[in-house]
Amino acid sequence: MISALTRLVDLVEAGLGEDVDVAGVARGEGTTEYHLRRMFSSLAGMPLSEYVRRRRMTVAAADVVRRQGDLLSIAVRYGYSSTEAFGRAFRAVHGIGPSAARRDGGPLRTQPKVRFRLTVEGSTPMDTRIAERSAFRLVGHAARVPLIHRGVNPHILAHITALPPEAHVRLKALANTEPPGLLQVSADVDPDATEGSELTYLHGVAISQDTPVPDDLDAIAVPAGTWAVFRSEGPYPEALQNTWAATATEWFPANPWRLRPGPSILTILERTEDTATCELWLPVEPV
Repeated sequence: MISALTRLVDLVEAGLGEDVDVAGVARGEGTTEYHLRRMFSSLAGMPLSEYVRRRRMTVAAADVVRRQGDLLSIAVRYGYSSTEAFGRAFRAVHGIGPSAARRDGGPLRTQPKVRFRLTVEGSTPMDTRIAERSAFRLVGHAARVPLIHRGVNPHILAHITALPPEAHVRLKALANTEPPGLLQVSADVDPDATEGSELTYLHGVAISQDTPVPDDLDAIAVPAGTWAVFRSEGPYPEALQNTWAATATEWFPANPWRLRPGPSILTILERTEDTATCELWLPVEPV
């Protein structure tokens, strides 16, 4: 995975004015575009598309300030068909337009080239099992919400708190298969995990494929497949957040599995005021 990410970064640098052939890199490295994008986002802390935009504008800014051509020629050099489109992208990164940058020399924001290095840490014990599951359904109350990287997602919180207590009781009574208990489900997530992009959040439970779905509930069909189940215990939500991070930084690089498209599922098995025991279910396939 480190070699695939490094090749991807090198490809970005070699063609800052061109579209990046992520699928081609993935094929050449024996992985999938979906997994490569998810791992880049997790490890770099930003979507690949955002990294490309920042690097493109970092290098373009140097050309602007050094007067390496008129603004239109620089815009075309970095893949923009007009000075207007180039100016919008430039301003989004640097906070000023290219004309002002050429006149005043800045201020400019720099995005360094990302470098991925393999470090041996093993700092987070990974309590993991691999589960083979036949097809099942996730049923409950769904909403489209924006992806928020840090802190509580107020849209998800509002969705859950709007449900009456009897709705939770009803859902618990419907559950009849793994994953157990009330579930926090994220589906249709942008592979780049772009902040602000929409996903489907479902507050619900898992039922067997042949269990009827009540007409007033939303349902997500989940095909048969393999799941990596990560267990976390400790201070909540810190222990869970550490486990989430360690899946990308430690578990996937060390194991012959990769993410496949599908929902991520969180179930809280036990909860006290300050601690929780959780299971995080991620859809995987062999490398």
